Amino acid sequence: MSSHNNHVCTSEPKKKFTVCVEGNIASGKTTFLEYFKDYTDTEINMEPVQKWRNVRGHNTLGLMYEDPSRWALTLQTYVQLTMLDRHVAPQTKPVKLMERSILSAKYCFVENLHESGKMPDVEYAVLSEWFDWILKHHNINIDLIVYLKTDPEVVHQRIKTRCRSEETAIPLEYLQALHELHEDWLITKSPKFHVPAPVMVLNANLDFTELKEVYEQRKRDILFGYA
Repeated sequence: MSSHNNHVCTSEPKKKFTVCVEGNIASGKTTFLEYFKDYTDTEINMEPVQKWRNVRGHNTLGLMYEDPSRWALTLQTYVQLTMLDRHVAPQTKPVKLMERSILSAKYCFVENLHESGKMPDVEYAVLSEWFDWILKHHNINIDLIVYLKTDPEVVHQRIKTRCRSEETAIPLEYLQALHELHEDWLITKSPKFHVPAPVMVLNANLDFTELKEVYEQRKRDILFGYA
């Protein structure tokens, strides 16, 4: 006499992971994403710089660098929107690698504009209200932060070498201020900032050949085993 098992086996969908790569301007975030772009289980989300350069014909990024006191709120409002769009977009592969996040946009770039006096208190308050509302009403899922830690002097030299038009006049002092904010957020973990995930710190002062070796050594940790 035989028995039949009518139980239908259903498997839980596998968890998807989001990794945000953070760091100063010219710390090597794009190069990091380029290294992992050919892995079949990863999807790459580059920082939407082209959108910032062309908002219905307006270069908000360029305007902000030319006159930050006038255009900082305009740019950062749009940065917040476009980064939110990157966070909540449907994820098609097990691991999503994102260049920066809505958090670094606020904690590093907006904070720097406010602290340096280029964003008035009232504009900072309005942008902060928007930011807090977004975090309350949207699931900004981050499972790992990879911090490409660099010396400000190193990234200043890289900026001179790569010659992006909006960046040509960036002073060392600006990069030092951004560096300190990244450190306060991801290393010191200042209580005024939220760190939503473990932080992997990589020495990004190394040249790309040496960094590739580091990425190869750490790839399973970075990609949650999908490597």
